[in-house]
Amino acid sequence: MGGGHGHGHVPTREELTQLVVNKPIPGTYKTVALAMAALGFGLFVFGAATGENRAWQAYQMNWMYFSILAAAGVTFSAVQRIVTARWSRSTIRFMEGHVAFLPFSFVLLLVMLLFGLDHVFPWATTPPSVPEKALYLAKGFLIPRDIVAFGLITLFGVWFVYNSVKLDVAVLPEDGASWAAGLRAKMRAAWSGDERRELHDQHSVQGKIAVAVILCFGICMPVLAWDLSMSADVHFQSTMYGWQVFFGGWLNNMMLFALLVRWWKQHLGASTDVVGDNVLHDIGKLCFAFTAFWGYITFSQFLVIWYGNWYEETHFFNLRLSGVWKNMTFSIAALAFAAPFFGLLGKAPKLFTPTMALFASFSLVGIWLQRYIEIYPSIYGEIDHLPFGIWEIGIGLGFLGLHAWAYMQFMDAFPKMRVFMMTSKFRDEVQVPVNPKTMEPLPAHE
Repeated sequence: MGGGHGHGHVPTREELTQLVVNKPIPGTYKTVALAMAALGFGLFVFGAATGENRAWQAYQMNWMYFSILAAAGVTFSAVQRIVTARWSRSTIRFMEGHVAFLPFSFVLLLVMLLFGLDHVFPWATTPPSVPEKALYLAKGFLIPRDIVAFGLITLFGVWFVYNSVKLDVAVLPEDGASWAAGLRAKMRAAWSGDERRELHDQHSVQGKIAVAVILCFGICMPVLAWDLSMSADVHFQSTMYGWQVFFGGWLNNMMLFALLVRWWKQHLGASTDVVGDNVLHDIGKLCFAFTAFWGYITFSQFLVIWYGNWYEETHFFNLRLSGVWKNMTFSIAALAFAAPFFGLLGKAPKLFTPTMALFASFSLVGIWLQRYIEIYPSIYGEIDHLPFGIWEIGIGLGFLGLHAWAYMQFMDAFPKMRVFMMTSKFRDEVQVPVNPKTMEPLPAHE
């Protein structure tokens, strides 16, 4: 993929080490994130205890938003491993950090499935009249499959990142948060001391796990979208719905990546030899490309339903394009598609931090509003007042705080950047196939 590293100074192991050790994230950031989480989830607990259904509905929409975002970060890292991408090796740890939210998200899903379904989904209290739908949405069938689906995403995501981190932990000075000292010691204990062999073995293992990560995200996330979003309207069904939903999270993850890379570059003091404009440009191009694809798949779903003109399907969009829901629907199209698509057409806006940050923020907010518009109209139907306020925003800030706190805890516990596969001209230490027993290069025909 673009953005090669063939020119300029190649950083040494010692230079990379200076970038990633003894540079913790400011404690104030963690404190603010933890306070946001406490206030947001405190608001949720208050709402749940007082029987406020909107507390559960806000919980559900925000779980979908932040869980897809986190899973997409790990999946993008797995994609980079599958294609043996070299352009992203200096920045991929910034993506892998999202894995820290997945265990929390799994626990939050259990809470939703075990205690919150009745407050969000009509079918949870009144089974659908269609026998097939009643069977599919039966709690005894839905709850186990959703636990398994997100459990697999979490399991393989954590396993993948663990194998990525352990190589760097083994060769760097002890540095990081105390809570992970045991994990780092375990990683070091398994180190053989032979860097070539360890690199070969872990790179191979990671490639196999990466396949599982991608398959789980591509298969399980649409199932969760159908079960925990589309099903709010038991009369609507679309095979494209799951893909459109999870791809919004994928797009958001790329936009967040563009912001995180810039922050980390500044915080670590990374030179252009490590994170150059070519990398920032590559990420900007991905943001633009996935904005176009998200717009394409979103409009495609609408188009086939519109020209099919069956009420079983068209009522879903008619509701969202009328009444109190209309303005928010058009706002989503403007924020998540029109503004970033036209704004990021050129090279300069992708490289200039203020413009990239502006359009990334538009996209992040736009997809968050889409998570709202996917669920709320199906619950409330035609109403006179938009149910949007302290519950949605407050609980959303709680999820944001928890996600940010988990991310920062991970990044402070482990090396913040890869040092393996970074010290050769083309980041290609593992490109030459070797005999796994002797570690000698294989002849070209093998």
